[in-house]
Amino acid sequence: MLWEVLGKEYFKELFPVILTDDGSEFSNPAAIEFDEENDRRTNLFYCHPSSPFEKGAIENNHEFLRRIVPKGTSFDPLNQEKDIQLMLNHINSYQRKKLNNKSPYETFAFLHGEEILRRLGAEFIPPQDIILKPELLRA
Repeated sequence: MLWEVLGKEYFKELFPVILTDDGSEFSNPAAIEFDEENDRRTNLFYCHPSSPFEKGAIENNHEFLRRIVPKGTSFDPLNQEKDIQLMLNHINSYQRKKLNNKSPYETFAFLHGEEILRRLGAEFIPPQDIILKPELLRA
């Protein structure tokens, strides 16, 4: 989906490397790394099991996700376009000390422009409206 939405150039710029675990969705690395013409679009690397420090920023976002969807709660009833996008918009609008008190959304927009964010369906949530609790999905 990202390849299609972003287009070849944006995708290659943003995803020269993909770090992942050994989940079944990554069991065919060639399908991810190469396009239909067999041109390389990215490089896939597997992190070691039980080594969350190898992808620390992802683990931080995982903690934010679990504030909204507590551990033990299934993601199955959630809708990608509505629920998942809503959660990500709130998480990515939350300011981080590591980003000089800017949000991931603001940092990305500064570095890459808002066109890519629009293509991805990302929206900025004003700080006073951010909800990182299960109530977000009950609204």
